[in-house]
Amino acid sequence: MEQRRRRRRRRRPQSRRRRKRNLILKVGFFIILIVGIIAAVFLWRRYGPSKEQADLNGYYGIESEDQLAIVVNNDILEPKGMISDGRAYVEYSIVRDYINQRFYWDPSENILLYTLPNDTVSVDVGSTDYTVSKQKNTGDYVILKTEGSTAYIALDFVKQYTDMEYEVYDDPSRVVVVTETGEVKVAEAKKDTQVRYQGGVKSPVLTEISKNDIVTYIEDEGDWKKVRTEDGFIGYVKKSALRDEETQKIDRGFEEPEYTNISKDYTINMAWHNVTNSDANSSVLEMIASTKGLTTISPTWFHVADTSGNLESIATADYVNYAHQSDIEVWAAIRDFDGGINSAEESYELLSHTANRTNLINQLMSEALRVGLDGINVDFEKISDECGEHYIQFIRELSVQCRKNGIVLSVDNYVPQSYNQQYHREEQGVVADYVVIMGYDEHYSGSPEAGSVASYDFVKAGIENTLKEVPAEKVINAVPFFTRVWKETPKTEEELAADQGTDAEQYTTKVESTAYSMAEAKAVVQQAGVTAQWDDTTKQNYAEWEADGATYKVWLEDTQSLEPRLQLMKDYKLAGTAAWRLGQEESDVWELILKYVN
Repeated sequence: MEQRRRRRRRRRPQSRRRRKRNLILKVGFFIILIVGIIAAVFLWRRYGPSKEQADLNGYYGIESEDQLAIVVNNDILEPKGMISDGRAYVEYSIVRDYINQRFYWDPSENILLYTLPNDTVSVDVGSTDYTVSKQKNTGDYVILKTEGSTAYIALDFVKQYTDMEYEVYDDPSRVVVVTETGEVKVAEAKKDTQVRYQGGVKSPVLTEISKNDIVTYIEDEGDWKKVRTEDGFIGYVKKSALRDEETQKIDRGFEEPEYTNISKDYTINMAWHNVTNSDANSSVLEMIASTKGLTTISPTWFHVADTSGNLESIATADYVNYAHQSDIEVWAAIRDFDGGINSAEESYELLSHTANRTNLINQLMSEALRVGLDGINVDFEKISDECGEHYIQFIRELSVQCRKNGIVLSVDNYVPQSYNQQYHREEQGVVADYVVIMGYDEHYSGSPEAGSVASYDFVKAGIENTLKEVPAEKVINAVPFFTRVWKETPKTEEELAADQGTDAEQYTTKVESTAYSMAEAKAVVQQAGVTAQWDDTTKQNYAEWEADGATYKVWLEDTQSLEPRLQLMKDYKLAGTAAWRLGQEESDVWELILKYVN
């Protein structure tokens, strides 16, 4: 008995210790459980998929109930649309910039135009009628509506002339326009999943897609794919939720209009003839006699007299007849400078009014037919950014009349640069017969520093960049038959002070230049008693000398400089070459050109 008591006394402390140990274990387990739950919640919040719904009005830029969101292919645009009488209308600038650039709106005359190869479609505001070749056509809806000076075009009408499809959706109100053609990549959903605003499970949800839904693939971003849903959501889906993309061919059966062109079956050797008055026309025979292999001559006959589109002309049928007797075509030039109008503001006023353009084109055609012209050469050099859409509309409208009358249309262009994209070379390459690169004036009168008029790399880049937009068989590269002799003198203290805070501040030398023909520039170098040396960078003969406290520099144009540029014409299979500023060239110059155009 006593022993049992002693054993119980010994067991009591052990039991208490066991209970204490168990309690500690339970508390520890509970703490671990709590920490685990907290960690799980933390990890879920951090890495688990969010169910947050995106603000769709904000996503589409909608600020009021009457706005219609616009999706064109893979771009969400400003909501410049509306639903009226059950039809979708889109603001003109959206149509022009994203759907079909050939639509043209003239707010000054309240008319919408669309240029076809041989006709112009016209629509008045608020009308269900439209006119093609003076023939009225009637629809069952209003084609063009306006709010103030803003024009809205019915997408059903746009679709008549565009390879496109569209669909309108609700919540929010939006229209999805697809103009993609050819082949596109699509993918199929493996399961029900979300399309998120950005790649990542925490990004807000734009919409849900169901298993087997088809989405248009845009690009990969790691574990996510950027896609477009059929109803116009552009967002991200996990790669694992999609089956591998495949190529789908789009063919809506739309027949694009055919813009036929005149194409010569020989290499063009053209020269501009700078004719300043009627009497100067008599020099045509002398000019032709001083050249070799000339196929085309472009007399500077036409100037725009005023912003109403009236024409100043010194064209004569005798000149054309003399040229034709030598098997030379005449493509008369029309200019927006050097007589008549002479500023960007005047060119804008002229071209931004349909009546003015029509007046000018009618007079041009009348003169062309009167003297028997073979072609018209457009040399408009005063086109501002805001004038670009009006200028290319002028070229379209002129092309219609030239096409109807069998007259060649060629258009002169600067060497492509970021600041002259408003000339719309790509569209010129469709509607015009020839696109001419004025491959010179790299350094020009008024340049802040001396330099070549047309260095080799400048000419080469001009050709290559033009060919990105225009087919080679339509491109003529013009070369200069002139150069500039540059005079450099150090700026005075007063001149340096006056230049402070201007672009001229970086130049410490005052630069002046004089243009000379090839022969004249060669004579200037000889008179200076110096010998020109070949510069392999510009691929020109270069001369420099000091006189009267000034430094003189010249990059000569001669047979040595012309040959690599003519070789570029051959290498890139261009339509031909043209020369500007002719003047007593030596016979070897024309022999060289003849070698390359034959």
